[in-house]
Amino acid sequence: MSLASYIGCFVEIPITPEKEQLEALFFVDDCFSGEKEKENVKKHQFTTPYVYEVSSHWGIEITKHMNQETCEESKKKLIALCEMMNHYLKKGDYFELFSCWVGEERDEREGEITLKLGELNIDNLEIPEKTYLRIYK
Repeated sequence: MSLASYIGCFVEIPITPEKEQLEALFFVDDCFSGEKEKENVKKHQFTTPYVYEVSSHWGIEITKHMNQETCEESKKKLIALCEMMNHYLKKGDYFELFSCWVGEERDEREGEITLKLGELNIDNLEIPEKTYLRIYK
């Protein structure tokens, strides 16, 4: 199984060109999921019309109980994702983030966090799988 991370937003985000995906910290495109999984996230987790998988070799998960190298990489991915989304969002808009094992997109959330871009205290943040994040601009 693979841990997939999904974002939901009110604006269309371009898919990362395939030639750029290998070098990217994360990219916007299907890697572990397909249309069925994204539809389930949209229906059961998100309030926004556009859903994308944000991918790399692992989803975004930040907990003190995981491998620290993977945790640090997830922190970098989340910061880069917030920087990218800052360009697409208007003041007051938000995007949603949800990470889960592929096939568990319909499962009940295990937590919810609301954050504001620019006020992200990454070192004190815990984002285990199945945690819903809403991040406002």
